[in-house]
Amino acid sequence: MIDNVHERVIAAPAQALGPLLDGLGRQDDRLWPSDRWDPMVLDRPVAVGADGGHGPIRYVVTEYEPGRRVRFSFHKETGIEGFHELSITSLDPRRCRLRHVLRGRATGSMRLLFGILVEPLHDAVVEDLLDNAEREATGTVSRPGRRALRARLWSLLVEGRQGRRSRR
Repeated sequence: MIDNVHERVIAAPAQALGPLLDGLGRQDDRLWPSDRWDPMVLDRPVAVGADGGHGPIRYVVTEYEPGRRVRFSFHKETGIEGFHELSITSLDPRRCRLRHVLRGRATGSMRLLFGILVEPLHDAVVEDLLDNAEREATGTVSRPGRRALRARLWSLLVEGRQGRRSRR
């Protein structure tokens, strides 16, 4: 069973983060860390039925509350039966919580890959997303997310391959 939760309290009103959530998957997406990872691309603006993903991870929007919450259910071929969700909760007029939840069950080869490769990379992407949210809402990041060693090594390997390809 997969139960992976990341959250950050951000010193900004919930309304400041709502437009970031609503812009996911668009060309001008300021929340998703596309500068470091495969971009999230959706076939239309965030709404129930919007389909897309990032890299080989595919999903569809199954629940959406504008400015507050979006839930994506994984396509079967992704190898995860379940969902990931972003939600914004107001804590008081000047603070909110941005939470990412991934729940489900790995199937097929994903049962092996998830713990070894996918989960550390997923954690790094989500921490970068939380950094983006805080930076967009406050202008700074008080405590940037840290990448696990496996995620750092994988990033170096991928960046090295991309660098070699671009020099050809």
